[in-house]
Formats: sequence, C-alpha cells, structure tokens
Amino acid sequence: MKIALDAHGGDLGLKPNVEGAILAAAQLDHEVILVGRDPEIREELRRLGAAHNAKIRVVHAPQVVEMAREPVEECRLKPNSSLMVGVDLVRDCKADALISAGNSGAVMVAALLRLKRIPGIIRPALAAPYPTLKGMALLIDAGANMDSKSWHLAQFAVMGSVYMRVRFGIENPRVGLMSVGEEETKGSLLVIESIPLLKNVDINFYGPVEGRDLPEGITDVVVTDGFTGNVTLKLSEGLAKVIFKMLKDRIMGKFTYKIGAMLMKKVFADLRKKMNPDEYGGAPLLGVNGVVLVCHGKATPKAICNAIAAAGDLSRSGMVDQIKKHLAKVNSRITEAKTAQVNVKGLEERK
Repeated sequence: MKIALDAHGGDLGLKPNVEGAILAAAQLDHEVILVGRDPEIREELRRLGAAHNAKIRVVHAPQVVEMAREPVEECRLKPNSSLMVGVDLVRDCKADALISAGNSGAVMVAALLRLKRIPGIIRPALAAPYPTLKGMALLIDAGANMDSKSWHLAQFAVMGSVYMRVRFGIENPRVGLMSVGEEETKGSLLVIESIPLLKNVDINFYGPVEGRDLPEGITDVVVTDGFTGNVTLKLSEGLAKVIFKMLKDRIMGKFTYKIGAMLMKKVFADLRKKMNPDEYGGAPLLGVNGVVLVCHGKATPKAICNAIAAAGDLSRSGMVDQIKKHLAKVNSRITEAKTAQVNVKGLEERK
C-alpha cells in the first residue's frame, strides 16, 4: 500500500510526521509518501539517518495550510499545499490513503473538494475510536459537523456500522444514540427525531444511550452530532490525563504507596496504553470517496505510525465500496424521512 502523509500537518510541524514515517517504514510493508517542502523533508530525513530509505518517498508541495486559518479559504488559496497535493495523490490513484494531523476542518474541505462525497452521502463524519471496558467503541461524529439533522445521524450510523464490521470484524455492531436518558421520549429534538429513522435503516439499533454508557462499552457505535461528539472526546482525553496525574501525585506522597505502585507497574502501563489515543492511529473521515485519516494536532511519531497501519488496513478492506453498497440499500428510506420532516416543519412554520 502507498500511504500519503501530510508532512507539515499538526501543531508540532515536520518532526513527528517524519519520525512516524520512519517508524512505519521499519515496522510495516507500506510505502510512505511524505508530502511537503522537499528540501526541508530531505534535511529532516538526513538528520534522522533515513535519507536513503527505500520505503519513504518525497513529493514536493511548497505551500502549507495553517492550523488557525479559515479552512475553505486556505484550501482554495493554496492548491499546492501539502494537504491538497496529498489528497490529489489519492484522487489520482497514486496513493491508497491520506493521513494528516493538520486542521481537521481543512482536511474535510480538501477531501470534499478533491475526492468528493460517496454518492448519496449528505455529510462526511469523523469516526473516533474510543477505549471501553469491553475493548473499543466508535464515536461518530467526533467533530466534522457542528450542527446535524436526523438524516445526517442516520447516515453516520450506517457508516459507523460498516466501519466496525470491515475494520474490526464485528458482524452486527450495536448502535447507540447519545442522549440524556435511555427513554425514547427524552433528549433534544434532534435525538427524538432521529430515533424512528435509526430504527428503519437496517442497522442493529440498540436505542438511546447516556454519556456514561460510552466508556462502559454498552454499544459498539455511538452516534451523535459533531459538537457533542467533539466535547465528549476531548473531555474524556482530559479526564484520563487528570486521573493519571492525581494517581501519580498520591503515589509519590507516601513510601508505602510507591511500593504498591511498583507491584502494579504492569497494570498501570497496560491501562495507560489502552487510554492513550496514540494507540488508535487517528480518526477516519467517513463519507468521502477515499480513505482519509485525521490525527490529533499534537500527534506523536507513534500515533503517526499507527495511523499509517490503520490506513493500510482500511484501504485493503475496501471500506469505501462497502459503505457505498450498504448505503444504496437504505438511502431511499433516509431521503423519504428527510422529505417528510422538512414538509412537516414547513407546514408548522406557515401556521
């Protein structure tokens, strides 16, 4: 597999991306295409002793999409940026997937401009792996769409189900809808409107779930709008860091605690690994016509390496074709529900 990597994407710039590419070249069979400013990339490869690595190739892209700039403007004004050139490689079948730790909004814009949507998809969504007591769940949408409609959530649910099946071999993944209670009469208007539609799109719909159910692993997929999903994800990441810091502070405060911590060293190491987002290799942008993964802005070399591995697996799995196939079966139902809801709201507004 040929995996394109936005070499300048992320808060930390070139270094972790190049180091992640070198790790991947040592551990995986994939060819890594570093997309960005050729002289800077080659100098970094030389500094790290990988100037002649046969599994790493450089494609020159002189411009860089800035993290803090408006995504649409940046993508349109910088067609020769590392992000846009990387997406073009996927579009032109010169790469099997793209990875970027850059501005997630810009990644979505670039993918939509160049790769387009899967036919029938209304909006793409970020699908974030989430560690649970039972293994791993998928949180979708994790931040691509701040405002969503019920028909968007229905498509997110279908895509999330397909992803869990092709990526992790879960044949009939359970799908939950994030809400404030298990009762179908509770929740926001979006939640209440989404429930009947989710029951009718050929997925294993469990029903509404609460925030506490997500880490317990009650369902394999949890569907929500991007605003709620992003807040949930970042709150969880922050909470995990604080808990580990509090434990460390307490352990260091007493000698007997230190002895106990030494005896449980492996337990703590295993738990830290499971809770570390770097282990999951980024979030796929589902719904675009190609494999695109978005990494955390502060992604480490290990996270980049794991993202390259995940991108290769997704490319081999034919995930995009599987989403197309499954969506074709249910999209007429989603379209009918969308039309009905829009018509009802139109009548109510005219009264």
